Amino acid sequence: MMAIVMKKVSLSVAALVAIGLSTGAASAADMGAKVYKKAPVVAAVDPWDIAFGAAIMSDYIFRGVTQSNHQPSVTAYFEPRYNINPNLQLYVGTSFESISFTNRAAAEVDIYGGIRPTFGAFAFDFGVWGYLYPGGECMGLGCGVGVFNIPLNGNPMKKDVSFYEVYGKVNYTFNDNFSMGGNVFYSPNFLNSGANGTYASITGKYTAPANVLPWGMGSYVSGEFGRQWLGTSGIFYGTVAGILPSFFPNGVNYADYNTWNVGIGFTKSVFTLDLRYSDTNLSKADCNVFTSAFNASAGGAPGATPNNPGGFVSNWCGSAFIAKLGFDLTAMTNLK
Repeated sequence: MMAIVMKKVSLSVAALVAIGLSTGAASAADMGAKVYKKAPVVAAVDPWDIAFGAAIMSDYIFRGVTQSNHQPSVTAYFEPRYNINPNLQLYVGTSFESISFTNRAAAEVDIYGGIRPTFGAFAFDFGVWGYLYPGGECMGLGCGVGVFNIPLNGNPMKKDVSFYEVYGKVNYTFNDNFSMGGNVFYSPNFLNSGANGTYASITGKYTAPANVLPWGMGSYVSGEFGRQWLGTSGIFYGTVAGILPSFFPNGVNYADYNTWNVGIGFTKSVFTLDLRYSDTNLSKADCNVFTSAFNASAGGAPGATPNNPGGFVSNWCGSAFIAKLGFDLTAMTNLK
């Protein structure tokens, strides 16, 4: 009899333990948060970041026009960023490019800032970009009485050609390999010439899948087609080779032009080698008027035009091949 009682007690205890265990498992699944006395610690993410990089290029081309007289140029940039949230970034930055201008400016120094919101596959960028050209000298009779600092071809150029643009950009990422974008820039006083300027372009980029190339290299193909609209210059540029100030009393109406580029790039870690072809439909005569190139020459086609009675021509706006080798880093990604 005692054995039977003990057996029943043992079975009852086992049943209670089983019920208790099953009840505990259900509670943990349904109300797991209550198991912890306080929430788990999550590491704070620093919203600040810094992007920077540098490059050397065989030619500094800006919208189809050389800024370095088709000679090599170096560039570097520094860009602090603040991420308000994963889809909204504020940024400011500065960059430097070596140039070769008629006014002998020391360099191009850019200062810019803006905001980058993203909505799904759309990435936007809105901001202001300032182009500064310190160290310039005034070239031409318009510089003042007794000043005859003029290139042999007579092309004039102001001491200060600094200006700014406001811009908006959008990029749509279709997938891991293909994206397209559009850009619009506007300046009320392009190159401090007195002429307004609007530039619009469309871009495309195809990034090859990983492991297509050996040694962990990446690659891409990209291109851009754009149009630069330009207004009428101020009186300073309303001359024939800087000699007849009254020939264009209302300034020169600069020619609008198309520009395009296409290239292929190779990436490895933080390094990029970009090989690109660039061109425009701007004639050599209109190129001379627009750029005031110090090495423009006489006698070339098409010669004299209504905007260019002197007949000087420049190759600063023609076809060009650019090889660029650079590196790009971000502090949060590359310097942890």
